[in-house]
Amino acid sequence: MWLLIAFIAVPLIEIALFIQVSGAIGLFPTLAVVLITAVLGTFLVRTQGAMALGQLRGSFSEMRDPTEPLVHGAMILFAGALLLTPGFFTDAVGFSLLVPAVRKAAYQAIRARVNVHSFGTPGPGPQRHDPVNDVIDVEFHEIDENDPKPRGPSGWTKH
Repeated sequence: MWLLIAFIAVPLIEIALFIQVSGAIGLFPTLAVVLITAVLGTFLVRTQGAMALGQLRGSFSEMRDPTEPLVHGAMILFAGALLLTPGFFTDAVGFSLLVPAVRKAAYQAIRARVNVHSFGTPGPGPQRHDPVNDVIDVEFHEIDENDPKPRGPSGWTKH
């Protein structure tokens, strides 16, 4: 239901803002502002995205929980989509998502509402495989390399 309301309300808000802004500053300056915000937004999304990717890599290398950098990256991606969408309302929301404090507050709000359940194997923890101490019991026969006569098929080849 909320998604339907958003799909109806956002275009109506954008149309109203286009009418108000173009009435105040004119058509071509309004179109210029829309194009400038798209270009500026693309630049900011690239730089913020690179920083979020660096934070994600850092969390992986330091064995920390990568949830927050992943959520920040998703919000930056969503901000980029909003900034490329022509309109003043979507630009305002997109630019606000590029502010780290706003993303952090949104992450905290999402985290408070989402309940994550984890599962795993019972027991003390994952079993580690140690190939150095493995014992393989086999039978073998020594073959003389100078013996020209083969001793039958090896099982790997068929005659």
